[in-house]
Amino acid sequence: MYSHTPRTTAATAAEADAWADVLVRHRLLHAAVPVPTGQWLVQRTPTAPVRVLDGPAAMVELAAQIQLHARTRKARIR
Repeated sequence: MYSHTPRTTAATAAEADAWADVLVRHRLLHAAVPVPTGQWLVQRTPTAPVRVLDGPAAMVELAAQIQLHARTRKARIR
């Protein structure tokens, strides 16, 4: 249904930050916080456990997974 095209460049901290902002603003994540080590702390709901992501690439990959899930749910509803 949807193909995942491999990236040709590594995800940047700015790109990860932008995606985190969008996901939180649209309430697809409860929280996404970068830490000085380059990792990200993310939480899907206020009561969910906090996950540690290993850098910008992991944050961007999570955004892609959430988008894919949202698209497939929307397609099933139609």
